[in-house]
Amino acid sequence: MLLLPRRVSFFYRPYVRLFHASTARARKVLQEFRLADIGEGITECEVIKWSVRPLSMVEQFQQLCEVQSDKASVEITSPFDGVLKELLVQEGAVAKVGEPLCIIEVEVSQTDDAADSPSSSTFIEAEAARPSPTPIHDAILHEPEQARRSHPLDPNVDVLALPSVRHFARQNGVDIALLAPGRGKGGRVEKADVEQYLAGATPVSHSFTPSGEDVVVELGRTRYGMWKSMTKSLEIPHFGYSTHLDITALNALLPTLNLHIPTHYLPPSASGRAPPPSVVSPSSFYPSPPPPEVSPPARLSKITYLPVLLKTLSKAMQEWPLFRSSITPGGEDSARPTLTLRPHADIAIALSTPTGLYTPVLRAVDTHSIYALASELRRLAHAGRQVPHVLTPTDMPRRGATITVSNVGAVGEGSGASPVLVPGGGVAIVALGRARWEIDVDKYDGARRLRLPISWAADHRVVEGAELAAFVESWRAWVEHPERMIGEGV
Repeated sequence: MLLLPRRVSFFYRPYVRLFHASTARARKVLQEFRLADIGEGITECEVIKWSVRPLSMVEQFQQLCEVQSDKASVEITSPFDGVLKELLVQEGAVAKVGEPLCIIEVEVSQTDDAADSPSSSTFIEAEAARPSPTPIHDAILHEPEQARRSHPLDPNVDVLALPSVRHFARQNGVDIALLAPGRGKGGRVEKADVEQYLAGATPVSHSFTPSGEDVVVELGRTRYGMWKSMTKSLEIPHFGYSTHLDITALNALLPTLNLHIPTHYLPPSASGRAPPPSVVSPSSFYPSPPPPEVSPPARLSKITYLPVLLKTLSKAMQEWPLFRSSITPGGEDSARPTLTLRPHADIAIALSTPTGLYTPVLRAVDTHSIYALASELRRLAHAGRQVPHVLTPTDMPRRGATITVSNVGAVGEGSGASPVLVPGGGVAIVALGRARWEIDVDKYDGARRLRLPISWAADHRVVEGAELAAFVESWRAWVEHPERMIGEGV
């Protein structure tokens, strides 16, 4: 969202002011820097931390602050050079799109000042009467935090604290879990608890006795977003389909895949697994292209079933264009909805994190190797489990995916599920259960087979029940015979 600045003209000022301005080509102007529209349907963000303090010099493209929406964490940078005069939104507070975040004093020339160029900031003359900037202080924020339920992956389970307090504790190397319960309401850890710990005093226990009364908990932004999405899902008629996949052959393939993980995907601790250098170099005639850079969180030492299942699913999606399509609802100007066919298989992964449920997207899965998919899954899992998470809008694009995969078998022992589709979530979703060894007396004469339960839900407005069943059988043909991928040139 771009806001046009208020025009400042020199032509209607007294002659003396014009003559004075001509002697000094630059003058100081205060600008309100506003929170721009960062896309993805985001209307508000919480300021996690400020990287600069009032009266500090800032440069163009220097990071000003980090904001957290219900979808991603974004770094906000300065669009110009100047002096940060005042912070208008404190750490831990919520700012809406279009609201000013801070005030920066900049020097502008007459030409720059008179130009009518679009900007997301509003010009304010420094000579105008204005209360003196109020510098930010390290005061304790007493606004109640939106409480959330504990998550099994949360590193600070059962610890209540504002984001600014968590950031202050991390900066000083304090494990905030050691300070719980704090002196705040409901046992919330406050900044004074951290300061008392840093001073060497023993934290005072502020445990309380439950009164037996009901407690009203307001939904946080992420869980409220889930509330709205699930409510909209009631508009979609679901067609469910449950079956199982025989992954015995896939299980026998994993040791071979794990034994030959490319060196650039291995963590430094597993570098000893790399083969010794050959006497004859493959680059003796011409240098080989270097392997892609892999960040430390994306390195792996073991392949699981999931990346192979995603790769085989992308093979079935290539055979079925319907499941590579996304729905565009018809509006007032369009009589009928449309389906947009994508050239590649975009698959979303339901990722349960300490701050909520997110669905990052693996793009063009059919073009990536199993090792590359496993590496990307590790990177997304690491980014999601940070507090706050560091998933970006690139990880969760607005267009989403056409199929979503939920690996609930990694958490529970359930053998069936009823996954739910939300508008914009594609045409189908599948929940993977936990694989079990079972005796098969029908096909394999009582032999033990490893079976994976799966539960599908498709948008019945565009997907027929027979089409979903046939698509799942196409996927089964790839999963139960993974050697087929060799013939396809994986």
